[in-house]
Amino acid sequence: MDKTEPFYGPDFSQLVRQDPDVAQVLLDELARARGGLQLIASENFTSPAVIAALGSTLTNKYAEGYPGRRYYGGCEVVDRAERLAIDRAKLLFKADHANVQPHSGASANLAAYAALLQPGDTMLAMALEHGGHLTHGSKVNFSGRWFDVVSYGVRRDTELIDYDEVRELAIRHRPKLIICGATSYPRLIDYSVFRGIADEIGAWLLVDAAHTIGLMAGEAIPSAVPYADVVTFTTHKALRGPRGGGVLCTEELAQRIDHAVFPFTQGGPLMHAVAAKAVAFGEALRPEYRDYAASVVENAVTLAEGLAAEGMRPVSGGTDTHLALFDLRGLTDFQGLPVSGAEAERRCAQAGITLNRNVIPYDPEPPTVTSGIRVGTPCVTTQGMGVAEMKEIASIVAQAVRKPGAIASVSDRVMGLTATHPAYRREE
Repeated sequence: MDKTEPFYGPDFSQLVRQDPDVAQVLLDELARARGGLQLIASENFTSPAVIAALGSTLTNKYAEGYPGRRYYGGCEVVDRAERLAIDRAKLLFKADHANVQPHSGASANLAAYAALLQPGDTMLAMALEHGGHLTHGSKVNFSGRWFDVVSYGVRRDTELIDYDEVRELAIRHRPKLIICGATSYPRLIDYSVFRGIADEIGAWLLVDAAHTIGLMAGEAIPSAVPYADVVTFTTHKALRGPRGGGVLCTEELAQRIDHAVFPFTQGGPLMHAVAAKAVAFGEALRPEYRDYAASVVENAVTLAEGLAAEGMRPVSGGTDTHLALFDLRGLTDFQGLPVSGAEAERRCAQAGITLNRNVIPYDPEPPTVTSGIRVGTPCVTTQGMGVAEMKEIASIVAQAVRKPGAIASVSDRVMGLTATHPAYRREE
């Protein structure tokens, strides 16, 4: 591209001149990301190419409808971006059909429900307090208000999904839709069992793969696509794409899903985000992405083992995915005092470690306090950290949680890791 041609994309110097306050926010967020350990399981660092697409002039184009069937003129260029995203998603996930327009995972779920259900229908989904998502039937969410929701959970003794309970509830309540997928369940889900239960009662099966789709793309865990009628997902977790959502489905449901996304639940798609999704799908199709996905899981297992050795009990005994959940009950700090999930989160934040408090199954504490924390490895793996660094991170987190008076030394150790494995490495 000839650099003498007119403006093609973002120029940060223009933002600095025009709005220094917002420019400083961007710089401060970059400094925060570079200066600490990002252990939020639902976050990642996109590539500069993804960011370039997000900051492009495609944001200007209104494109209601689908490629070749728009309600606005002048969409012949953005049509190419969406076709690329669709084709790459179908190839990456080996799916019959892909819709790349949802603005988020919640939007994708809303569209899927609209395609398969009517208000008042019954659906069976994982309980929020056992690892499910707000859109799986929480009373504070549209899903809990519009549908009759039956919830399943995990066993007290193993903290694994109780498939016998799922089948029993399905037979008793005859839901029209069964949902599997979670936000804080660290183990693999047996999609074949869910498929069998759904077939037994004549229900649709929806897999919410928001957290695990990137691992499926990298073949680090089994794919849900062969078993599900519909798979909803986000693009911004292990997949390393822009913040957004998507839907995969069988050819039988393609038209219903497309109509549920537009015009039923959304208007114009965000074409800069669609293009950025295409970039991310393209990156995930490369062989090196499989290495990345495998490393994410290996790092999570190592981090879970390290934190367990430090006295934090891993829920279900460990992890098979990118995240681990820890029960802090029984853990005390250097003063012999118990540490809640909220307190652990606060202490880690002071040392430059970002993770989140999280309810654990059968948690006696409220969600604002919790007895647990959740950690994830997508970000640190993107930064090039491996098994050795995970062992160091486990020690660092434990010191931050148990010795709040040692924040300075913990911060030094954090800075040592981020200095050698920076987020968005500066060009020399």
